[in-house]
Amino acid sequence: MARTVAVLPEGSRITDYVSLGVISKTLPPARIRAVLKATGKASVRERDLPAHVVVYYVIALALYMQCSYREVLRCLLEGVQWLLNPSLPMNVAGKSGISQARTRLGWEPLKRLHDEIVQPIATASTRGAWYRQWRLVSLDGSTMDVADQKANAQVFGRPGASRGASAFPQLRFVSLVENGTHVLFGTQTGAYRTGETTLAKSVLSALGAGMLCLADRLFFGFELWKQALASDADLLWRVKNNALLPCEKPLPDGSYLSTVYPSARDRRRRTNGIVVRVIQYRLHGVPGAEPIYRLVSNILDPKRAPAEELAALYHERWEIETALDELKTHLRGAKIVLRSKTPDLVRQEFYGLMLAHFAIRGLMHEAALTANEDPDRLSFLHAVRVVRRKLTTFHAIPPSAPEKVS
Repeated sequence: MARTVAVLPEGSRITDYVSLGVISKTLPPARIRAVLKATGKASVRERDLPAHVVVYYVIALALYMQCSYREVLRCLLEGVQWLLNPSLPMNVAGKSGISQARTRLGWEPLKRLHDEIVQPIATASTRGAWYRQWRLVSLDGSTMDVADQKANAQVFGRPGASRGASAFPQLRFVSLVENGTHVLFGTQTGAYRTGETTLAKSVLSALGAGMLCLADRLFFGFELWKQALASDADLLWRVKNNALLPCEKPLPDGSYLSTVYPSARDRRRRTNGIVVRVIQYRLHGVPGAEPIYRLVSNILDPKRAPAEELAALYHERWEIETALDELKTHLRGAKIVLRSKTPDLVRQEFYGLMLAHFAIRGLMHEAALTANEDPDRLSFLHAVRVVRRKLTTFHAIPPSAPEKVS
């Protein structure tokens, strides 16, 4: 039987119905159009690749890092063929047309979309996301190789190597992660030479009341600690073993109160200090463990969070390493370089990658809630494969339920 050609509602265009299947559930077209309008990037005339389609295309690039530009676009557009005669050829733009469309869009809409949408998603019933009344989050950073182009090298810089410099320029980024869901949020990017503590100053604005933030000793410093406290979040950060933290008041659980100061002069005069609670512990019988671990927290009352629990909790910070591995190994691909050849398109591609990771993690969270399961027990790689299979299934209305992920 001949297939009946589907008909769009009057006044609609085919490109209005192009979306990324399950990803459009997280990033609906209306939200994308609002961001494009706010950033002055909305298409003013009909094109083969209007701005909102290019946004989805950039996200699709993150799902198919090993495919060519045109092949990714072909995959994106295949799903609209049900609207037309399937025998008609698709008009897939060439590499030059794709590059021009991405350049017109720029990176600012992707960054704004990321900042507005990518937030912690755990609910009260999300397993593994909470410690007592606190939402657990962690702070850390990493780098990504970018295409070896002169402009990228000038803007981002290269790490040193035993013989000269690294083969590829690198982008540095710092993120917060919601431990229970592996959602990376608050992400800020910079050149390789930009320190993680410098980027963290902007990332900390994503903290809020009700969060308990874990961070490694690299980040501890008076000014950054003070800034993090201003967010009303609670903190549990590791400090270097040579930090001056004398016992000023012992507490019944083995921790003690001390004071940190902005300078040696303030320490001598005992001015402008901030009281912290110090937890020291050892890990006996653990291969590779350091001789002693020192944590500081602004949770001063041991009844609210006993020292033994905080010491065990701190090692949840490694959840961000798992999330970064998902982003860099399973989604992007091991040893894959961001392919964009200009700094602006590198940033655009990076935030497309972050949005794709968020959409996948959102799908996994829904699946975990449905199954009453811990999201950590679901396979991220399998979820990526599910999204890739669903990419060519396009609908104006997002799917009502996620595919089961195991």
